[in-house]
Amino acid sequence: MNADGIERALARMAREVVDRARERGGELAVVGIRRGGVHLAKRLRKHVAAVTGAEPPMGTLDIALYRDDLSELAVAPVVGPTDIRFPVTGKTIVLVDDVLYTGRTVRAALDELTDFGRPRRVLLAVLVDRGGRELPIAADVVGVQLEVPDREQVEVRLVEGGAQQDEVLVKPRGHA
Repeated sequence: MNADGIERALARMAREVVDRARERGGELAVVGIRRGGVHLAKRLRKHVAAVTGAEPPMGTLDIALYRDDLSELAVAPVVGPTDIRFPVTGKTIVLVDDVLYTGRTVRAALDELTDFGRPRRVLLAVLVDRGGRELPIAADVVGVQLEVPDREQVEVRLVEGGAQQDEVLVKPRGHA
């Protein structure tokens, strides 16, 4: 997927998010999961603002301390900041990540998010759903669905993250 495809997907996802949020009411807020979901959340937020005329509040989650494999890691995880400066309780939270794979990142993000309050509803929005779930988690809003074998990985590269251009790549696992 190239830059144009990513922007088209985000514009469509924003319309879907707004429609789904209106179904049940509640103020909308966007939360990006560090690292891959933060830049996408910022872009999705702008697209939502283009649809609604108002930019929703935005926050970020760092799930490093909520991982279910902490005891198995040889090295302590690098912990970045979590930044949620609005009340979560009662809001429709759009939880954003770049790629949905096993579901473990989303599980950790939900655990951390609920430490901030009780959202009215959480919508999971991902640019790429690659299949391969280990936990019963499904995205509500998806940019593109890909069937990718476990031996391959999906990488979302964005200019905000230092890439030369926006792109989604599928490549053999372990290759830079």
